Amino acid sequence: MLYASCFMRVGIDGSRAFLKQRTGIEEYSYQVIKHLRGKIKKTSRVVLYLRRGQVVDFGLSAGETGLPKNWRIKVLRWPRFWTQFGLSLEMLFHPVDVLFIPAHIAPLIHPEKTFVVVHGVEYEIIKEAYSFLGRFYMRHSIKLSCRWAKKIIAVSKNTKKDLVELYKIPENKIEVIYEGVSIEEGPKYTGQYDKYKPYFLFIGWLGVRKNVLGMISAFEILKERYNIPHKLILAGQAGFKYQEIRERIDKNVYKEDIVELSFVDKEHKGNLIRNAEVFLFPTFYEGFGLPILEAQILGVPVVTSNISSLPEVGGDSVAYATPTEPIGIADSIYKLISDDNFKNAIIEKGYENVKKFSWDKCSREIAKVILN
Repeated sequence: MLYASCFMRVGIDGSRAFLKQRTGIEEYSYQVIKHLRGKIKKTSRVVLYLRRGQVVDFGLSAGETGLPKNWRIKVLRWPRFWTQFGLSLEMLFHPVDVLFIPAHIAPLIHPEKTFVVVHGVEYEIIKEAYSFLGRFYMRHSIKLSCRWAKKIIAVSKNTKKDLVELYKIPENKIEVIYEGVSIEEGPKYTGQYDKYKPYFLFIGWLGVRKNVLGMISAFEILKERYNIPHKLILAGQAGFKYQEIRERIDKNVYKEDIVELSFVDKEHKGNLIRNAEVFLFPTFYEGFGLPILEAQILGVPVVTSNISSLPEVGGDSVAYATPTEPIGIADSIYKLISDDNFKNAIIEKGYENVKKFSWDKCSREIAKVILN
C-alpha cells in the first residue's frame, strides 16, 4: 500500500543509515529507509538528508542509488551539530510537510508533522553505563524531541512504558512498531571460524550495559564446574568502561579461551553467528534486542535477560536468566549445551518467533503513521 497525499514534501534523516559500520540504531535506520522506498506515493517528493561523505548504498551496481525518481539526496555539509544546526537551517529555508527522524533526535527547527523513533531510554535505567555528559545530552535531547514530535514511534511496549512513566508522555502520542530482522550472509560455510569451535558468542558494544563482565563470570563458572571445551567470543567495539573488561580478561585464568574480534562486518557476521553453539545476550537493559532475532533467524539458540523488552521480543523461544546472577546465566547456557531436546525445541521456537518481525511490516506501519 502506498501512502501520502499528492505533492506532499517528505524529509527523512538518513544521517545514521549509511555508515560503513552499522550497529543497532544505524541498522534500523538503514532497513527502514530501504523498505520505505516503495511505500510513498510517486506524486510526493521525498528528500533524504545525509552528512558530508555519505553515500546511499543498497548493494546495487556502482553509480546506482536504488532510490525512486521522486526521491532525491541532499547533503548537509555541517561537520558538527549536524542535526541542530544543519538540519534546523534546512527546515527553516527549505521546509517540508513531514519530517521523519529514525534515530532519536529532532532538530530545533522542525515542521508540525515531525515523527521521531525512540529506541530506548537505557541511560535513565542503567546510569552507571553512561558518562555524565552522555546521559545529560540524551536525556534533554530526547525529552525535547518527544515534546516536539507530533507522534513518537517506540520500538517496544516496554520503551513506551518507560516514556510514559519517566517523561510523562501521553500514551496516545506513542505508537509501538516493532523492528524487523534480516541478516546478510556470505557463503554459508567458509571454515574461517573453525579454530574457535565450539564457542559461545556475544555481538555488541563491549561496555557496562551489555553485561560483558557477567558473561565472563558465567563462562568461568562453566569452565570450573564442567570443564567445557568452549571458547567465549566477544565481538564488538569498545564501549563505556571497556578498560574494566580488558583488565578482567587479562587476569582471567581462562583468558586463552576468551576471544575478542572487534567490529564484525556484515559479510562475516552471519557466518560468525551461524557457527556459534549459543548466542549470549543477557544484557542489563534493551529498548528492543535485535541481536536475539538475528541469531534465531540463523538457527542459533539464545540466552537472554528476563527484564526490559527482552521477554517481549523473545517470548518462549529463548532461555532466560537474571542478568545480575552469573550462576543463572551459566545454568541456562549449560542446559542448552547438555540437553539436545531442550536446545532443539528452543531453535524451532526461534524460527517461529522471527516470523513475527519483518522490515517490510515495520516500514509499512511507519508509513501509515507518518503519512496519513
